Amino acid sequence: MSKAHVIGLGKSGVAAARLLKREGWEVDLGDRNTSDTFLQQQQELAAEQITVKLGYSLDLTDTDLPQLIVVSPGVPWDIPVLVKARELGIETIGEMELAWRYLKSQPWVAITGTNGKTTTTALISAIFQAAGFDAPACGNIGYAACEVALSPQLPDWVIGEISSYQIESSSSLAPRIGVWTTFTPDHLARHKTLENYYDIKAKLLQHSQLQVFNGDDAYLNKVGLSHWPDAYWTSVKGQDFLIGDKGFYIEDGWVVEKLNATSTPTRIIPASALRMVGEHNLQNLLMSVATARLADIQPDAITKAIEQFPGVPHRLEHICTWEGIDFINDSKATNYDAAEVGLASVKSPTILIAGGEAKPGDDTGWLAKIQAKAVVVLLIGTAASAFAQRLQEVGYTNYEIVGTMEKAVPRSAELAKQHQAPVVLLSPACASFDQYPNFEVRGDDFRQLCLAWAGS
Repeated sequence: MSKAHVIGLGKSGVAAARLLKREGWEVDLGDRNTSDTFLQQQQELAAEQITVKLGYSLDLTDTDLPQLIVVSPGVPWDIPVLVKARELGIETIGEMELAWRYLKSQPWVAITGTNGKTTTTALISAIFQAAGFDAPACGNIGYAACEVALSPQLPDWVIGEISSYQIESSSSLAPRIGVWTTFTPDHLARHKTLENYYDIKAKLLQHSQLQVFNGDDAYLNKVGLSHWPDAYWTSVKGQDFLIGDKGFYIEDGWVVEKLNATSTPTRIIPASALRMVGEHNLQNLLMSVATARLADIQPDAITKAIEQFPGVPHRLEHICTWEGIDFINDSKATNYDAAEVGLASVKSPTILIAGGEAKPGDDTGWLAKIQAKAVVVLLIGTAASAFAQRLQEVGYTNYEIVGTMEKAVPRSAELAKQHQAPVVLLSPACASFDQYPNFEVRGDDFRQLCLAWAGS
């Protein structure tokens, strides 16, 4: 019996181990860490004849070497043990590549990019499902890819959000449609140079039969047709800004498609169908519609999905409207850049709730956006007094230190009425660990308090 070793006891690693076991491999799974949760999983998997080694790092000096090593997405591709494994001729692949081997009979949509991946993936999956397809979102969102491969019935489409780490460890992954959302410097500690990071992402698109690009992204726009002559480009700025002679754009409030040089532009759906705010979400909308149309999905299914799409939780998520005031949860904005985008995306004047556990970073753009758009700032968490001081330093005095979310929500509603502000925005610019286990729990608390307030 062939032997496989899986590195990493996360959702992906466990799914990979189960898939290999189903396919007749002898499997063990190692993780350097140990915890109560891991010990519980160890017992569960032992019952399935999968050996879990905790506090363990793979050692290739043993005599009984595996024929296959499968790596979870978070494990760097160039750690010494993997370099050595490849030198020894041991096949080494990522969890995504393993899933592809059992799902390649089905068409894939693969979404990559620095930002915007999650919203675009969720939107594409929602549209395909509205059109009647079984099209689960997987990878960095929803299921692990190997969980989809384990399902008794294969899906109609696989919609994968795929990071640079996952592309690096997937040599044969070849999607029907590849989507590239944005490209800015990120993960450079791992990928060393911007060019290397670009080349990894580009590999996925080169392997895709059809390609969709965000033409409003400065870097992708610059490489343009010289790198990607056959791609479908998108632009929220209209047909004049379209790269090449085919693609999808917004004009007169409509998403318009132009499928080739000679075709007549066709209106598909009104852009206002999307409830999510912000220009970046219109970019995500265009890429999602482009993908759906390239898969021959009809406009009515697209419109239905987009009108009902609630957005991704904690990212400019519309919670409720109370007396004409929109309450918006942007708890995922855990740094200044993200919080600046949050403020830029909503109507003003805004009542802003900010604070938590502060992170290092440049706050100048964020402070300028507060001055331009926020009528009052309510401060919570351990960062409150430091934020108050920074606001004073730039001459902004309309802030109140309220301390907790429980106090912030009713106060924000009162202030919004008083100042006729159309929006209350939670966009903290901070981590959540001072008051919450993570940003999701913080966003959920905001949601519950807002709904309770609106309901009363």
